[in-house]
Amino acid sequence: MGGEGNGRKKGITYADAGVDITAGNEAVELMKAHVKRTFRPEVLTGIGGFGGLFALDAAKYKNPVLVSGTDGVGTKLKIAFMTGRHDTIGIDAVAMCVNDILVQGAEPLFFLDYLAVGKLVPEKVADIVKGIAEGCRQAGCALIGGETAEMPGFYAEDEYDVAGFVVGIVDREKIIDGHAVQPGDKLVGLPSSGLHSNGFSLARKVLLEIGGFALHETPAPLTRPLGEELLEPTRIYVKQVLPLLEKHRIKGMAHITGGGLTENIPRILPNNCKVVIDPSAWTVPPIFKLIQETGRVVDHEMLRTFNMGIGLVIIAAPDEAEAVMQTLAANGEKAVYIGEVVPGEAAVEYKGV
Repeated sequence: MGGEGNGRKKGITYADAGVDITAGNEAVELMKAHVKRTFRPEVLTGIGGFGGLFALDAAKYKNPVLVSGTDGVGTKLKIAFMTGRHDTIGIDAVAMCVNDILVQGAEPLFFLDYLAVGKLVPEKVADIVKGIAEGCRQAGCALIGGETAEMPGFYAEDEYDVAGFVVGIVDREKIIDGHAVQPGDKLVGLPSSGLHSNGFSLARKVLLEIGGFALHETPAPLTRPLGEELLEPTRIYVKQVLPLLEKHRIKGMAHITGGGLTENIPRILPNNCKVVIDPSAWTVPPIFKLIQETGRVVDHEMLRTFNMGIGLVIIAAPDEAEAVMQTLAANGEKAVYIGEVVPGEAAVEYKGV
């Protein structure tokens, strides 16, 4: 191997190519405290190993089934880039994954993240992971591993992408898949916190291009700057829903993500059932009204793109639905009846739309 002696020039390094291993090590040190706060008793490994070890307590379950999910944040990341705020976007990454397995009755156990950056800035990476850890804390799952990849020339220096993977568990006989849904059942809606992490390509086009709004502006009917509104993290429903599963017979649940109520609810309906939803049953958050009015977006397009203020839907028999509402209210959750199941082909109809 040649050295620097004999008049030779210093050879190129990995850092010269744009990958800073030292910065990566610093980022790991900065994120360690956030990650450790998410650990559950089942976690057997520390941070920095080649794999995360999780000792499954199978004795808690009669016939345990593992449930997995993966997702990203989408173009909501563009808002984080534009505002320079990076400590909430990780909550979205966790929420999109854990809510998806939750609606099948699963308790989230552990989470892994994937973060790819154009230039690794330790403080920024630590902020992103801080958000991921906060999402895991809200979901009650452990952040047991992840990957941070510095990819110069692939991502712009100030840009990154983040995605996640979750594993949960449910007893086989307690899996919720919608097979028992029947006409007469009621739909209970849990409020969203806003856009969550869906429809941002349309939202950005309407608000930033057509509307010409700046992220520091507070256009009516908003009551806070647009950037804050758009970065509001996706709600995580684990702590609201898991107690329900211990007390009530839930027939079906739907996480309202891309495709809105229109596309997501039919995913859990038997072929002989459809639902009729009354959009006047809940108050649509101002951000959706701003998008619709600014872009002159028709009702059906809004309903099949955005959650419109309902982030999760629970389907239960009429008497059970009332008990579910009471339990949610006792826990401070402002749930609302939004519709019912009727005979028909699996689809969603809207009253008055």
